Amino acid sequence: MKHIDCLFFCGSGSPFAAMNSLVFLCAQKVVSHHATLHSALSFLPKELYPVLFKAAFMDRRTLALQDLVQTWPFPVLSFQKLLRKCQHCERALIREKPNKSCIQTVILGVVTYLIKKLEDRRRTKRKGQQLQILDMTGLQDEGQGPESMSLWSRTVTLAKACLDVSKQQSKFMRRASKRRKGPYSSSVILQPPQPAIVDVWVDLFVNSTSYVVLKDALQINSSNALRLRCRDFRAEELSIASTVGLLEFLDPAGVRQVDLRFNNLGLSGLRVVLPHLAKFTSLASLKLPYSNIDVRRLTVGMEGSLQYFATQLSRLPSLKELNLGSSRLSGKLRQLLGDLKNPLESLELAFCYLLPNDLAYLSQSLHTPALKKLDFSGNNLSDCLLQPFQGLITAASSTLLHLDIMECRLMDTHLSFLLPALCCCVRLRYLGIFGNPISTKGLKNLLHRTAGLLDLQLVIYPYPVDCYGEDLPWPPTSSNLLNGSVDEEKFSRASSELQQMLLSANRADATWTTNLCRHNSLDYFSL
Repeated sequence: MKHIDCLFFCGSGSPFAAMNSLVFLCAQKVVSHHATLHSALSFLPKELYPVLFKAAFMDRRTLALQDLVQTWPFPVLSFQKLLRKCQHCERALIREKPNKSCIQTVILGVVTYLIKKLEDRRRTKRKGQQLQILDMTGLQDEGQGPESMSLWSRTVTLAKACLDVSKQQSKFMRRASKRRKGPYSSSVILQPPQPAIVDVWVDLFVNSTSYVVLKDALQINSSNALRLRCRDFRAEELSIASTVGLLEFLDPAGVRQVDLRFNNLGLSGLRVVLPHLAKFTSLASLKLPYSNIDVRRLTVGMEGSLQYFATQLSRLPSLKELNLGSSRLSGKLRQLLGDLKNPLESLELAFCYLLPNDLAYLSQSLHTPALKKLDFSGNNLSDCLLQPFQGLITAASSTLLHLDIMECRLMDTHLSFLLPALCCCVRLRYLGIFGNPISTKGLKNLLHRTAGLLDLQLVIYPYPVDCYGEDLPWPPTSSNLLNGSVDEEKFSRASSELQQMLLSANRADATWTTNLCRHNSLDYFSL
């Protein structure tokens, strides 16, 4: 028990910051001895639970985690609050790949807690507060691995847990009903006890493989002891009927993002789906990339569907982010965005075949002075769009934090033309220019001119064209650049020169990289 004694001493309200690391070290010792922790739970102060949880999660002490969850003394168990960077530990576990066994253990702990509550006929009231909310939002969704757990896997695991709790709840209710109907039921009236309820706030990701299990879980949500509460909803490769069905089952309260991609909806499908979004009054982000929208050859019926699409967008009062990537929107931006009453702060229009009049409208719209994030990747900025794009960047310069112009056919001369506008973006944090045919000289000029943008922390730059083999076609397409052969020795030399320039400019805090994986972790809500 000496580790418990140490934890009591260190966590007893000492004002000294140095004690914080000692508290965490003691917590790690405690969770490493499961038997000791298990026997001490009955007299452990509730103030020590958070640091014990973090220590158990970090060190993957699943037995300790399960005990802590089942006896959690607070109404809320929040991953974001418990696993963020704190004074106890320099690691922010919420930003790391979630460990599969730990996530499963927490879910199992909640299920076990609820089942024990259901089986407790006497309904002995536990001292203190009871767990009411499990907040699993904010966990990373990065590549699958033997020890990590993707968003899709977490969705399926939680849905199955809800179904398991529902089965146990039904079984218990049947037993309770039989007891009430016994031979002495006329003299003793027994009311069925109300089950404990835990709401799980979570981001959900569903596709055709997981559709059925999630639908079944959402169908029983209102009557179940374990209830899913969705914050961000993402669906891929679902039919229109399946998409609408799941949207109808979602509780409107708290949904902030709907992401429907690879669903081949088209304008006709969106006409069916979009009215079901109006109930989400807090919806801030709508993502509809790869929805098979093409306005370049509109029939009379499709023109009506496009206008209906615009009308439905205007009925989303909290909308701040819109992603229409890979939709062919040539000449129709004014029609789509003109009815919105409030400005967008994030607009993703990658590979949208935009025209000069689209950029002219956007530059003068209510959205541009509010834009924090702009993605124009895949639009050809090397020709007639270059000048209007410069005007757009200038108009957004006071608010812009994140700019993506990947695969836009920008060469050194085009980049030089945009530099005065880019240098006005004093709050810019991220710049993505990967996939453009820019030379080492052009990149050095970009770094030199933007070194004074002190908030610019991340630049995703392309492999310089002078680092490719002599067989690179000119001007190269994005495909040529992605598939071409890079001379590693030349690139290493160019990369070293860029890094040396950063050091000379006292910008060692900034990251210049060709690694696209860094780009994937950025989103509107983190800006």
